[in-house]
This record gives sequence, C-alpha cells and structure tokens, in this order.
Amino acid sequence: MNRKKINRYRLKKTAQPGGLFLAYNRDMERNTVQRRAILKALDYENRPLAVQEILDLASIYCPSLGIATVYRNVKTLLLEGRLKQVDMPGGAILYEKPGIHHHHHFSCRSCQKVFDIFECALNLNKLLPDGFLLEEHEILLSGICRQCSRSKDTAALQEKSLQQGKSIPVTIDTQNSSTH
Repeated sequence: MNRKKINRYRLKKTAQPGGLFLAYNRDMERNTVQRRAILKALDYENRPLAVQEILDLASIYCPSLGIATVYRNVKTLLLEGRLKQVDMPGGAILYEKPGIHHHHHFSCRSCQKVFDIFECALNLNKLLPDGFLLEEHEILLSGICRQCSRSKDTAALQEKSLQQGKSIPVTIDTQNSSTH
C-alpha cells in the first residue's frame, strides 16, 4: 500500500490481548466525481448492477470514467460498507446499495438484467429435515421481465402480420416513449 492509502486505515485493538487489525477510517473517505457518478448510477437504476452496467450508466455523469476506475471504486465502496456484493449463479457478481431489507432477485433471460423482489412469503422451515436449523436463504427467480415481455409480444404481432400480408402499427409505452 502506498502512504496515501495507509492513512485511510488505522490500527485498532481487538478484544484479544495484544491483537491489532486495520480498520477503515471513515474520516478519510473521499467523495470523488467518479464515486458520486457510480452511486448515482446505482440510485438511478435501483437494482443490482454488474460492473459494465455501472460503467455504462455512470459515464453519463462522468464521461471520462474507465472500467479500472469503476472496479477500484466498487472495491473501496464495498470496504466502506456503501455497496453490497450479490453473488449470482454462474459466477456473475452484481452490486447494490446496502440497507435493503431481506429480498430476493429476478433474472431476465432476455436482457440479462437482475431486479429486486421484495416479497418473501415462504415458510422454508417446513421443508427442512428434522434437526436442521435454517439461518438464511437466497432465492433467484428467472424468466422474462416486463419490458422484454412487451418487446416479444410486439415482435410476435409484427411477425404474424407479415405472414398474413398485413401491416399493423404497434405502439408500446415504455416509460412515456412510443415506438411505431
């Protein structure tokens, strides 16, 4: 670690006699343009994002932002507790803001986006064998999101009309924008 980075950490004593560890010094947090852009991107989408998605969205606020800077800032934000890592099946890693109560995720097979699902009405304890104690669970739902579903419906209608030799205009309202 270079001297500047070392200053962001301070030695703290543990409960163990003579034990020391490095603790992040919140007084030394930097609030850079890049970091603000990354946090704005996460706020704007309000769902777990991959690093590339963070870069694409944060570049709107900070055009000179690069992928290495995003990785570096994500790592720092994780250490600071301002981001939470979401491990997805298949090894994909997403990031979301912490503080969201217990929730699950929905993964769209079409656009690959992941969305938060805030309902959990499952009583998983009844599924456990005798003597097992459930400490936590994570459920991933997968399918087609609303926007992709609408796009598929539109494509199917257009394909059907072409097969029948008809031309019909199709309008889909996705957040006040229309496509004809």
